[in-house]
Amino acid sequence: MSSTFKYCWEDFIVGQVREFGARVVSEDDIMAFAKEYDPQSFHVDKEAAKQTIFKGLVASGWQTCALMMRMICDDYLLDSSSQGSPGLDFVKWNKPVKPGDCLRVRSTIVETRIMNSKPHLGLVKMFWECLNQNNEVATSMQGWVIFSKRDGKA
Repeated sequence: MSSTFKYCWEDFIVGQVREFGARVVSEDDIMAFAKEYDPQSFHVDKEAAKQTIFKGLVASGWQTCALMMRMICDDYLLDSSSQGSPGLDFVKWNKPVKPGDCLRVRSTIVETRIMNSKPHLGLVKMFWECLNQNNEVATSMQGWVIFSKRDGKA
């Protein structure tokens, strides 16, 4: 089964870095996401947002995570033997995302290992950064992804 995928566990090498994606975040994008999922005033009300520490409208951190996930899927995850993830070690919102920001992702492979309980699967610890057009890190997160091995054998 795993042999049909472009990326399997063996393709993720510790130290490997890749950058991908380009997504401009519009005011409408920010407000639509926030109205549905995170309706705090600094995400949905331009005038109220001016009175906050952000001094204007900003995207929800959860929206930034969702945008990162989409770029990760488009770049490699949908072409991989991914079996999901046991979760994140951390997520940090380092810098607000504002209307007009152009975001991309930098992914670094931190660690790889075979799963003890399921040796036909491997774990990959990844560190992802969401960068804006000024190369500033807006969001960073780290977590594990489970991939099938190419041959599917233990």
